[in-house]
Amino acid sequence: MIDLTPDEVDFRASVARFVEEAIVPSAAALDERGDFPRELFRKIGRLEYFGLRYPESVGGSGAGFVTYCLMAEELARGSMSVAAMTAMQGMMATDFLFRHGTQDQHDRFLRPALRGEKIGAFCLTEPDAGSDLARIATAAKETPQGWRLGGSKFWVTNGTVADFFTVAATVDRSKGLKGLKFFLVERGAPGLVVGRKISTLGNRAGETTELSLDDTPAAKLGDAGLEDLGKILDQIRVMTGALSLGLARAALDEAVRYSKERVCFGQPIAKLQALRHMIAQSWADLEASRLAVYHAARRIERAEKCGPAAAAAKLVASEMANRVADAALRVLGGAGFAMEHAAQRYFRDARFLLIGGGTSEILRNVIAKDVLGD
Repeated sequence: MIDLTPDEVDFRASVARFVEEAIVPSAAALDERGDFPRELFRKIGRLEYFGLRYPESVGGSGAGFVTYCLMAEELARGSMSVAAMTAMQGMMATDFLFRHGTQDQHDRFLRPALRGEKIGAFCLTEPDAGSDLARIATAAKETPQGWRLGGSKFWVTNGTVADFFTVAATVDRSKGLKGLKFFLVERGAPGLVVGRKISTLGNRAGETTELSLDDTPAAKLGDAGLEDLGKILDQIRVMTGALSLGLARAALDEAVRYSKERVCFGQPIAKLQALRHMIAQSWADLEASRLAVYHAARRIERAEKCGPAAAAAKLVASEMANRVADAALRVLGGAGFAMEHAAQRYFRDARFLLIGGGTSEILRNVIAKDVLGD
Protein backbone atom coordinates (compact mmCIF):
# COMPACT_ATOMS: atom_id res chain seq x y z
CA MET A 1 0.00 0.00 0.00
CA ILE A 2 0.97 3.65 -0.35
CA ASP A 3 0.62 6.30 2.32
CA LEU A 4 -2.18 8.74 1.51
CA THR A 5 -3.33 11.73 3.50
CA PRO A 6 -6.92 11.77 4.83
CA ASP A 7 -7.84 14.34 2.17
CA GLU A 8 -6.40 12.12 -0.57
CA VAL A 9 -8.33 9.11 0.76
CA ASP A 10 -11.58 11.08 0.82
CA PHE A 11 -11.00 12.47 -2.66
CA ARG A 12 -10.27 9.04 -4.07
CA ALA A 13 -13.50 7.73 -2.57
CA SER A 14 -15.49 10.58 -4.11
CA VAL A 15 -14.03 9.92 -7.58
CA ALA A 16 -14.71 6.19 -7.17
CA ARG A 17 -18.38 6.94 -6.44
CA PHE A 18 -18.62 9.13 -9.53
CA VAL A 19 -17.01 6.40 -11.63
CA GLU A 20 -19.47 3.77 -10.40
CA GLU A 21 -22.48 6.02 -10.92
CA ALA A 22 -21.67 7.86 -14.14
CA ILE A 23 -18.91 6.04 -16.04
CA VAL A 24 -19.06 2.28 -15.48
CA PRO A 25 -22.70 1.97 -16.69
CA SER A 26 -21.89 3.77 -19.97
CA ALA A 27 -18.33 2.55 -20.61
CA ALA A 28 -19.28 -0.23 -23.04
CA ALA A 29 -21.59 2.06 -25.03
CA LEU A 30 -18.91 4.75 -25.24
CA ASP A 31 -16.49 2.20 -26.65
CA GLU A 32 -19.02 0.85 -29.16
CA ARG A 33 -20.15 4.26 -30.44
CA GLY A 34 -16.71 5.84 -30.43
CA ASP A 35 -18.18 9.32 -30.01
CA PHE A 36 -16.87 12.07 -27.75
CA PRO A 37 -19.05 12.10 -24.58
CA ARG A 38 -19.81 15.82 -24.32
CA GLU A 39 -22.29 15.60 -21.45
CA LEU A 40 -19.92 13.46 -19.39
CA PHE A 41 -17.12 15.91 -20.24
CA ARG A 42 -19.21 18.77 -18.86
CA LYS A 43 -19.96 16.79 -15.68
CA ILE A 44 -16.24 16.26 -15.12
CA GLY A 45 -15.73 20.00 -15.58
CA ARG A 46 -18.39 20.77 -12.96
CA LEU A 47 -16.60 18.43 -10.55
CA GLU A 48 -13.45 20.57 -11.11
CA TYR A 49 -11.32 17.59 -12.09
CA PHE A 50 -9.77 19.43 -15.05
CA GLY A 51 -8.30 22.06 -12.75
CA LEU A 52 -6.99 19.76 -10.02
CA ARG A 53 -3.29 20.48 -10.61
CA TYR A 54 -3.69 24.21 -11.26
CA PRO A 55 -3.77 26.96 -8.59
CA GLU A 56 -6.95 28.65 -7.45
CA SER A 57 -5.72 31.91 -9.01
CA VAL A 58 -6.64 30.59 -12.47
CA GLY A 59 -9.73 28.65 -11.45
CA GLY A 60 -8.07 25.42 -10.35
CA SER A 61 -8.13 23.50 -7.08
CA GLY A 62 -4.46 23.65 -6.13
CA ALA A 63 -4.31 19.92 -5.39
CA GLY A 64 -1.10 17.90 -5.38
CA PHE A 65 0.08 15.64 -8.16
CA VAL A 66 -0.70 12.50 -6.16
CA THR A 67 -4.32 13.63 -6.02
CA TYR A 68 -4.28 14.11 -9.78
CA CYS A 69 -2.94 10.58 -10.27
CA LEU A 70 -5.59 9.14 -7.96
CA MET A 71 -8.23 10.74 -10.17
CA ALA A 72 -6.58 9.36 -13.32
CA GLU A 73 -6.43 5.86 -11.83
CA GLU A 74 -10.07 5.82 -10.78
CA LEU A 75 -11.32 7.20 -14.11
CA ALA A 76 -9.29 4.59 -16.02
CA ARG A 77 -10.89 1.88 -13.89
CA GLY A 78 -14.20 2.99 -15.37
CA SER A 79 -13.22 3.91 -18.93
CA MET A 80 -9.86 4.50 -20.58
CA SER A 81 -11.52 6.79 -23.11
CA VAL A 82 -12.89 9.06 -20.38
CA ALA A 83 -9.62 8.99 -18.45
CA ALA A 84 -7.58 9.87 -21.55
CA MET A 85 -9.79 12.79 -22.55
CA THR A 86 -9.67 14.11 -18.98
CA ALA A 87 -5.89 13.81 -18.87
CA MET A 88 -5.61 15.67 -22.15
CA GLN A 89 -7.79 18.52 -20.92
CA GLY A 90 -6.29 18.78 -17.44
CA MET A 91 -2.65 18.42 -18.38
CA MET A 92 -1.21 18.44 -21.91
CA ALA A 93 -3.74 20.76 -23.58
CA THR A 94 -3.62 23.40 -20.85
CA ASP A 95 -0.19 23.23 -19.19
CA PHE A 96 1.76 25.46 -21.58
CA LEU A 97 -1.19 27.85 -21.71
CA PHE A 98 -1.16 28.10 -17.91
CA ARG A 99 2.59 28.59 -17.61
CA HIS A 100 3.15 30.94 -20.52
CA GLY A 101 -0.22 32.34 -21.57
CA THR A 102 -1.22 35.97 -21.14
CA GLN A 103 -3.99 37.15 -18.83
CA ASP A 104 -6.27 37.49 -21.84
CA GLN A 105 -5.48 33.92 -22.96
CA HIS A 106 -6.16 32.67 -19.44
CA ASP A 107 -9.54 34.39 -19.42
CA ARG A 108 -10.53 33.33 -22.94
CA PHE A 109 -9.20 29.76 -22.97
CA LEU A 110 -7.71 28.43 -19.73
CA ARG A 111 -10.46 29.27 -17.25
CA PRO A 112 -13.28 28.04 -19.54
CA ALA A 113 -11.26 24.88 -20.23
CA LEU A 114 -10.88 24.14 -16.52
CA ARG A 115 -14.66 24.52 -16.17
CA GLY A 116 -15.24 22.13 -19.09
CA GLU A 117 -16.74 24.89 -21.25
CA LYS A 118 -13.98 24.78 -23.86
CA ILE A 119 -11.97 21.80 -25.08
CA GLY A 120 -8.23 21.80 -25.72
CA ALA A 121 -5.85 19.53 -27.62
CA PHE A 122 -2.08 19.01 -27.62
CA CYS A 123 -0.32 18.68 -30.97
CA LEU A 124 3.16 17.18 -30.73
CA THR A 125 3.36 14.00 -32.83
CA GLU A 126 3.69 14.14 -36.62
CA PRO A 127 3.50 11.47 -39.33
CA ASP A 128 7.32 11.32 -39.37
CA ALA A 129 8.04 12.48 -35.82
CA GLY A 130 6.89 10.46 -32.84
CA SER A 131 9.57 9.19 -30.49
CA ASP A 132 12.16 11.24 -32.41
CA LEU A 133 10.90 14.76 -31.69
CA ALA A 134 13.94 16.31 -33.32
CA ARG A 135 12.28 15.39 -36.64
CA ILE A 136 9.32 17.70 -36.04
CA ALA A 137 8.80 19.50 -39.34
CA THR A 138 5.97 21.87 -38.45
CA ALA A 139 7.63 25.27 -38.79
CA ALA A 140 6.87 28.64 -37.23
CA LYS A 141 7.89 31.90 -38.82
CA GLU A 142 7.52 35.42 -37.48
CA THR A 143 5.96 37.95 -39.84
CA PRO A 144 4.94 41.60 -39.45
CA GLN A 145 1.41 40.28 -38.87
CA GLY A 146 2.53 37.80 -36.20
CA TRP A 147 3.52 34.14 -36.06
CA ARG A 148 2.44 31.74 -38.79
CA LEU A 149 2.57 27.93 -38.68
CA GLY A 150 2.90 25.41 -41.49
CA GLY A 151 2.93 21.62 -41.23
CA SER A 152 0.85 18.68 -40.04
CA LYS A 153 0.17 16.83 -36.80
CA PHE A 154 -0.98 13.29 -36.08
CA TRP A 155 -2.63 11.48 -33.13
CA VAL A 156 -4.31 14.63 -31.82
CA THR A 157 -6.50 13.46 -28.92
CA ASN A 158 -9.79 15.43 -28.66
CA GLY A 159 -8.80 17.05 -31.96
CA THR A 160 -12.20 16.75 -33.68
CA VAL A 161 -13.94 18.64 -30.87
CA ALA A 162 -11.20 21.00 -29.64
CA ASP A 163 -11.75 24.75 -29.41
CA PHE A 164 -8.02 25.47 -29.21
CA PHE A 165 -4.73 23.67 -29.85
CA THR A 166 -1.30 23.81 -28.24
CA VAL A 167 1.06 23.15 -31.15
CA ALA A 168 4.77 22.28 -31.08
CA ALA A 169 6.71 23.83 -33.97
CA THR A 170 10.32 24.58 -34.75
CA VAL A 171 11.53 28.15 -35.07
CA ASP A 172 15.03 27.02 -36.08
CA ARG A 173 15.47 23.52 -37.50
CA SER A 174 19.27 23.76 -37.23
CA LYS A 175 18.92 23.74 -33.42
CA GLY A 176 17.07 20.42 -33.35
CA LEU A 177 15.09 19.95 -30.14
CA LYS A 178 16.30 23.30 -28.81
CA GLY A 179 14.50 24.98 -31.69
CA LEU A 180 11.08 23.74 -30.53
CA LYS A 181 8.56 26.29 -29.26
CA PHE A 182 4.86 26.08 -28.44
CA PHE A 183 1.99 28.04 -29.93
CA LEU A 184 -1.71 28.57 -29.30
CA VAL A 185 -4.02 28.14 -32.30
CA GLU A 186 -7.77 28.78 -32.22
CA ARG A 187 -10.22 26.54 -33.99
CA GLY A 188 -11.40 28.23 -37.16
CA ALA A 189 -8.09 29.99 -37.76
CA PRO A 190 -7.25 30.44 -41.47
CA GLY A 191 -5.29 27.52 -42.86
CA LEU A 192 -6.18 25.19 -39.97
CA VAL A 193 -7.81 21.98 -41.17
CA VAL A 194 -9.00 19.31 -38.74
CA GLY A 195 -8.72 16.07 -40.68
CA ARG A 196 -10.39 12.69 -40.50
CA LYS A 197 -11.09 10.94 -37.26
CA ILE A 198 -8.69 8.02 -36.83
CA SER A 199 -10.40 4.74 -36.02
CA THR A 200 -8.40 3.07 -33.26
CA LEU A 201 -8.10 -0.34 -31.62
CA GLY A 202 -8.80 1.01 -28.15
CA ASN A 203 -9.57 4.31 -26.40
CA ARG A 204 -12.27 4.59 -29.03
CA ALA A 205 -14.18 7.59 -27.64
CA GLY A 206 -11.04 9.72 -27.61
CA GLU A 207 -11.78 11.40 -30.98
CA THR A 208 -8.20 11.19 -32.25
CA THR A 209 -7.50 13.02 -35.50
CA GLU A 210 -4.89 14.51 -37.78
CA LEU A 211 -4.34 18.23 -38.25
CA SER A 212 -2.84 20.41 -40.97
CA LEU A 213 -1.69 24.02 -40.83
CA ASP A 214 -1.01 26.28 -43.80
CA ASP A 215 0.20 29.78 -42.97
CA THR A 216 -2.00 29.57 -39.88
CA PRO A 217 -2.02 32.49 -37.40
CA ALA A 218 -0.75 31.48 -33.96
CA ALA A 219 0.19 33.05 -30.65
CA LYS A 220 3.60 32.10 -29.27
CA LEU A 221 3.30 30.87 -25.69
CA GLY A 222 6.14 32.83 -24.14
CA ASP A 223 9.47 31.06 -24.47
CA ALA A 224 8.08 27.60 -23.72
CA GLY A 225 10.37 25.00 -25.23
CA LEU A 226 12.41 21.88 -24.58
CA GLU A 227 12.82 22.36 -20.82
CA ASP A 228 9.07 22.79 -20.34
CA LEU A 229 8.44 19.73 -22.48
CA GLY A 230 10.78 17.71 -20.30
CA LYS A 231 8.91 18.72 -17.16
CA ILE A 232 5.50 17.88 -18.55
CA LEU A 233 6.79 14.57 -19.99
CA ASP A 234 7.71 13.36 -16.51
CA GLN A 235 4.19 14.13 -15.35
CA ILE A 236 2.63 12.56 -18.43
CA ARG A 237 4.61 9.37 -17.84
CA VAL A 238 3.63 9.05 -14.19
CA MET A 239 0.02 9.91 -14.98
CA THR A 240 0.04 7.21 -17.69
CA GLY A 241 1.32 4.84 -15.03
CA ALA A 242 -1.72 5.77 -12.93
CA LEU A 243 -4.01 5.10 -15.91
CA SER A 244 -2.35 1.69 -16.17
CA LEU A 245 -3.13 0.94 -12.52
CA GLY A 246 -6.80 1.75 -13.05
CA LEU A 247 -7.16 -0.43 -16.12
CA ALA A 248 -5.32 -3.31 -14.45
CA ARG A 249 -7.60 -3.09 -11.43
CA ALA A 250 -10.67 -3.29 -13.65
CA ALA A 251 -9.28 -6.24 -15.59
CA LEU A 252 -8.28 -8.09 -12.41
CA ASP A 253 -11.71 -7.47 -10.84
CA GLU A 254 -13.34 -8.91 -13.96
CA ALA A 255 -11.13 -12.01 -13.79
CA VAL A 256 -11.83 -12.54 -10.09
CA ARG A 257 -15.59 -12.11 -10.54
CA TYR A 258 -15.78 -14.52 -13.47
CA SER A 259 -13.53 -17.11 -11.83
CA LYS A 260 -15.91 -17.32 -8.86
CA GLU A 261 -19.02 -17.63 -11.02
CA ARG A 262 -17.81 -20.00 -13.73
CA VAL A 263 -18.12 -23.67 -12.77
CA CYS A 264 -15.96 -26.30 -14.46
CA PHE A 265 -15.14 -29.86 -13.41
CA GLY A 266 -17.66 -29.53 -10.60
CA GLN A 267 -16.19 -26.42 -8.96
CA PRO A 268 -15.64 -22.69 -9.59
CA ILE A 269 -12.59 -22.21 -11.75
CA ALA A 270 -11.24 -19.98 -8.96
CA LYS A 271 -10.32 -23.27 -7.27
CA LEU A 272 -8.04 -24.33 -10.13
CA GLN A 273 -4.41 -23.74 -9.24
CA ALA A 274 -3.34 -22.61 -12.70
CA LEU A 275 -5.89 -19.80 -12.70
CA ARG A 276 -5.26 -18.93 -9.06
CA HIS A 277 -1.60 -18.39 -9.89
CA MET A 278 -2.48 -16.12 -12.81
CA ILE A 279 -4.71 -14.02 -10.57
CA ALA A 280 -2.14 -13.96 -7.76
CA GLN A 281 0.65 -12.88 -10.10
CA SER A 282 -1.57 -10.16 -11.57
CA TRP A 283 -2.29 -8.81 -8.08
CA ALA A 284 1.38 -8.89 -7.11
CA ASP A 285 2.44 -7.08 -10.30
CA LEU A 286 -0.26 -4.48 -9.77
CA GLU A 287 0.83 -3.75 -6.21
CA ALA A 288 4.49 -3.47 -7.18
CA SER A 289 3.63 -1.07 -10.00
CA ARG A 290 1.51 1.00 -7.62
CA LEU A 291 4.55 1.64 -5.44
CA ALA A 292 6.60 2.77 -8.44
CA VAL A 293 3.89 5.11 -9.74
CA TYR A 294 3.07 6.85 -6.48
CA HIS A 295 6.70 7.06 -5.40
CA ALA A 296 7.39 9.01 -8.59
CA ALA A 297 4.21 11.07 -8.12
CA ARG A 298 5.34 12.15 -4.65
CA ARG A 299 8.72 13.15 -6.03
CA ILE A 300 7.06 15.30 -8.69
CA GLU A 301 4.85 16.82 -6.01
CA ARG A 302 7.98 17.77 -4.04
CA ALA A 303 9.53 19.26 -7.21
CA GLU A 304 12.35 16.69 -7.16
CA LYS A 305 14.15 15.65 -10.31
CA CYS A 306 12.77 12.26 -11.26
CA GLY A 307 13.19 11.62 -14.99
CA PRO A 308 14.38 8.00 -14.65
CA ALA A 309 11.87 7.28 -11.86
CA ALA A 310 9.04 8.68 -13.99
CA ALA A 311 10.18 6.61 -16.97
CA ALA A 312 10.42 3.50 -14.79
CA ALA A 313 6.95 4.07 -13.31
CA LYS A 314 5.39 4.31 -16.74
CA LEU A 315 7.42 1.38 -18.08
CA VAL A 316 6.58 -1.13 -15.35
CA ALA A 317 2.95 -0.03 -14.97
CA SER A 318 2.04 -0.03 -18.67
CA GLU A 319 3.71 -3.39 -19.27
CA MET A 320 1.98 -4.73 -16.17
CA ALA A 321 -1.44 -3.51 -17.35
CA ASN A 322 -1.01 -5.40 -20.60
CA ARG A 323 -0.03 -8.60 -18.79
CA VAL A 324 -2.98 -8.30 -16.41
CA ALA A 325 -5.41 -7.59 -19.26
CA ASP A 326 -4.08 -10.63 -21.11
CA ALA A 327 -4.41 -12.79 -18.00
CA ALA A 328 -8.01 -11.65 -17.52
CA LEU A 329 -8.83 -12.63 -21.09
CA ARG A 330 -7.29 -16.06 -20.47
CA VAL A 331 -9.27 -16.55 -17.25
CA LEU A 332 -12.50 -15.80 -19.10
CA GLY A 333 -11.54 -18.18 -21.91
CA GLY A 334 -14.09 -18.19 -24.70
CA ALA A 335 -16.23 -15.62 -22.87
CA GLY A 336 -13.32 -13.21 -22.99
CA PHE A 337 -13.38 -13.37 -26.78
CA ALA A 338 -16.99 -12.13 -26.81
CA MET A 339 -17.55 -8.39 -27.22
CA GLU A 340 -20.31 -8.48 -24.59
CA HIS A 341 -17.71 -8.95 -21.85
CA ALA A 342 -15.51 -6.05 -20.68
CA ALA A 343 -12.32 -8.12 -20.72
CA GLN A 344 -11.83 -7.60 -24.46
CA ARG A 345 -12.12 -3.81 -23.98
CA TYR A 346 -9.46 -3.83 -21.28
CA PHE A 347 -7.22 -5.90 -23.56
CA ARG A 348 -7.63 -3.39 -26.42
CA ASP A 349 -7.37 -0.26 -24.28
CA ALA A 350 -4.19 -1.54 -22.62
CA ARG A 351 -2.27 -1.23 -25.89
CA PHE A 352 -2.77 2.54 -25.78
CA LEU A 353 -0.77 2.65 -22.55
CA LEU A 354 2.32 1.24 -24.28
CA ILE A 355 2.42 4.22 -26.64
CA GLY A 356 1.31 7.36 -24.81
CA GLY A 357 4.09 9.09 -22.88
CA GLY A 358 6.84 7.19 -24.67
CA THR A 359 7.17 3.61 -25.82
CA SER A 360 8.76 1.00 -23.57
CA GLU A 361 11.84 0.99 -25.77
CA ILE A 362 12.30 4.77 -25.47
CA LEU A 363 11.75 4.59 -21.70
CA ARG A 364 14.42 1.92 -21.37
CA ASN A 365 16.80 4.24 -23.22
CA VAL A 366 15.99 7.05 -20.77
CA ILE A 367 16.65 4.78 -17.80
CA ALA A 368 19.82 3.27 -19.28
CA LYS A 369 21.24 6.73 -19.96
CA ASP A 370 20.92 7.58 -16.27
CA VAL A 371 22.08 4.24 -14.91
CA LEU A 372 25.12 4.10 -17.18
CA GLY A 373 25.97 7.76 -16.64
CA ASP A 374 25.95 8.64 -20.34
